[in-house]
Amino acid sequence: MANTCKTKTTCPYCGVGCGIEATVKDNRLIAVTGDASHPANLGKLCVKGTALNETMGEHGRLLAPQIEGVEVNWPTAIKTVAAKLNAIRNQHGPAAIGFYLSGQLLTEDYYVANKLAKGFIGTGNVDTNSRLCMSSAVAGYKRAFGSDAVPCNYEDIDHCDLLIITGSNAAWTHPVLYQRMVAAKNNNPNMKVVVIDPRRTASCDIADLHLSLAPGSDSYLFNGLLNYLSVNKKIDRDYINAHTEGFDEAISATDELNVETVARNSQLNIDDLSTFYKWYADTEKTITFYSMGINQSATGTDKCNAIINCHLATGRIGKLGAGPFSITGQPNAMGGREVGGLANMLAAHMDYSVENVDLVSQFWQSDNVSQQPGLKAIDLFDAVASGEIKAIWIMGTNPVVSMPNADKVKVALENCDTVIVSDCIEHTDTTATANILLPATGWGEKSGTVTNSERCISRQRTLLTAPGTAKDDWWIISQVAQQMGFVEAFSYQSVREVFNEHAALSGYHNNGNRLFNISALSDLTDDDYENFEPQQWPLAESRNKTRLFADGIFNTDSGKGQFVSTVAQLPKQESSSQYPFILNTGRMRDQWHTMTRTARAARLLDHTEQPFAALNTASAKKYNIEQNDLISVSSEYGKIDVIARIDDNMATSELFIPIHWNQQYASNGRVDSLVAPIADAISGQPEFKATPVLLEKITVPRWASIVSHKKIDCSQFIYWSCSHLADNQGYLFQAAVDELFSWQDFIATSSNDSLAYEHFANPTKLDERFICYTEKNLELAIYSHSEQQQLPQRNWLQSLFQKSLLGTSYWSMLTGDEYSQKNSGRNICSCFKVSEEKIINAIYNGADSLPQLGIELKCGTNCGSCIPELNQLIARCSLNGKLLNWA
Repeated sequence: MANTCKTKTTCPYCGVGCGIEATVKDNRLIAVTGDASHPANLGKLCVKGTALNETMGEHGRLLAPQIEGVEVNWPTAIKTVAAKLNAIRNQHGPAAIGFYLSGQLLTEDYYVANKLAKGFIGTGNVDTNSRLCMSSAVAGYKRAFGSDAVPCNYEDIDHCDLLIITGSNAAWTHPVLYQRMVAAKNNNPNMKVVVIDPRRTASCDIADLHLSLAPGSDSYLFNGLLNYLSVNKKIDRDYINAHTEGFDEAISATDELNVETVARNSQLNIDDLSTFYKWYADTEKTITFYSMGINQSATGTDKCNAIINCHLATGRIGKLGAGPFSITGQPNAMGGREVGGLANMLAAHMDYSVENVDLVSQFWQSDNVSQQPGLKAIDLFDAVASGEIKAIWIMGTNPVVSMPNADKVKVALENCDTVIVSDCIEHTDTTATANILLPATGWGEKSGTVTNSERCISRQRTLLTAPGTAKDDWWIISQVAQQMGFVEAFSYQSVREVFNEHAALSGYHNNGNRLFNISALSDLTDDDYENFEPQQWPLAESRNKTRLFADGIFNTDSGKGQFVSTVAQLPKQESSSQYPFILNTGRMRDQWHTMTRTARAARLLDHTEQPFAALNTASAKKYNIEQNDLISVSSEYGKIDVIARIDDNMATSELFIPIHWNQQYASNGRVDSLVAPIADAISGQPEFKATPVLLEKITVPRWASIVSHKKIDCSQFIYWSCSHLADNQGYLFQAAVDELFSWQDFIATSSNDSLAYEHFANPTKLDERFICYTEKNLELAIYSHSEQQQLPQRNWLQSLFQKSLLGTSYWSMLTGDEYSQKNSGRNICSCFKVSEEKIINAIYNGADSLPQLGIELKCGTNCGSCIPELNQLIARCSLNGKLLNWA
């Protein structure tokens, strides 16, 4: 009899921290739905979450430890890692060892890694990929409030009257929370939404005002707002006097920033800017919702404080529907901050004061605790490159793709003495540089906790048996620690014991001076931990955990909120005749970070299957570029090849390229290889949003689509990208090849099997088609043509291996009616696989509203991520049935 069970757990993607109800049958995840009881999402779930069951399985997994490419058992791997770390520590000192962690780790994994590195090896060189997305927000909160503490919660969105979305395309990056914004606006006719972004993004679908400011000019905007509030006497003087310090100095720094000056520097219309300032001045319940577009800047910390200054000046903190709300990018970026995952933090939100070092030394009973902050991410990998760091242990992240100046990071790791990588996936750009690979459990296989953007701690629970010999990160680290000689301190028998210790440290000699305090959870039993319900911190009775600072008391020495004087600045780099475009980077709707998980679900690439650069029509015409042309984009630091997407939501001389593609899924699409290693002096966060670049068109003699059961050698192609087929049936490649490329030679060398094939050719159009098979089993299909639009549509190609071949002529796959189907465009709705063509036809036939499209095609009725694009298509279809500007 089939064994089916349902388990509540937490989504592994963005910082919203959605609760999930997972259905498992015979050790296989068969369905994922939103957990209606979880306060973060109340049953909603985006398309990435609902496709989690499609990302599972052993294919591509790292299943056993490897040393220099040779599989070994766990005892050998543990002894080898411990011996190497001890030898380097003894010969070169603890600072010669570095750790690079991830917001993908659970809090317990993070805690044990930080404890081993900072507490017992004695190195402060422990940083995390959260440095790349949230460290400026952390620094801003600490400077203003004395603590890394987000004052708001999701409920505030339901009650605000003015929502400012700045530096965030929440519709795509935090879709469940964005749908909460949509609902709040629908329920409150007085609510205004302002979106501040150089691009007109999907989030503008609900905007009453879009401020398309010049890239990186946010500090002018918010410093100018503070000046406007002061000049127009819209500040809360009583609140400022009672609960803050530094107001006069902060105001003085904005003296020159009148509306005209701000408009000129931010390239905004004065009337639009004045409207925004007036709305802010007149609206008590204001939330400023900010993310990477603010943080990822050489002056990101100052930008965060410029935002916070405006809220302090109006007393809009700790109140229902008001506050500066930084949204985290990763599922456990907050949890990593709680345990000291950043190089300038020690543990439990403690910094490196002498008193804190002594306190942590006492608690951990170690004399080896690091005495000072370590190297932040860019400096960490620079130290690897210089040889200062001899060993680095990378856990659950892919810095060869995600770090700025990524090519330098790749070379640094390739030349490092000892690179240890703990990961779920065997082949990534970073595992390729490793000396030692350790197979870690992934989502659905491990147990622990995560903390979301509103400080809510939730459980991730084990759903499935781990494949191969994969182990939990906390177990791996503990075993290495014991082998290094730290037996007693790492003798954990369960993940619950790790959590209890982490909770106890948060309250150790706290006395109310540290806001992060979950010591009430330090004595959980196994049953308590297993049945743990979502809870917000702090858990100390004296604090309001729902909405921080409601009493006007902050965690600073004086107990008062701190205004921080900031000087408005533009990005460090500017466009030039050599590099005339400014590059912005960010996420796509259906993908996550470097795609090691989301790319395993075929339908998550149906919306956007190839790396691209978005540019507007004027820029495209100037460079003789048409839709879907192949282009190169280069900077001082590197060069990549991507597909052109013409998008008039972009400003002239600006580009947008998504961050996700890597060497596993595209020939040369690692966008962060273009990004300069310029970082905020305070937070160390890199500037990803303003890179000067050049673009050039690449002439492509012919294009090809290839469907294969196996990975193929693409080294002879001009360009290629790859995506998985459904049900792990193989791969779909999109490629560009030379005019004289021999497909016959390619077929002969692409398989160990002797492949027979049917062949169609029309030399005048470089039109060649091949169906390759062995004993009536289709193995490989190739379609090439000089005109890209003449290739078969993606949906049909994905279905080739699903077709019954009994009694079927292969010739029909080369020239039949199915092959000749018109391209139906991208899938706009990934939940229900609804194509652009179907939606347009439905609109023509009278389904010209969201509700009608939902009834007709179901699109827009599940996660809601496609709703902005549905609205765009409705708007672009004229009354007489003609589609305007459809590419």
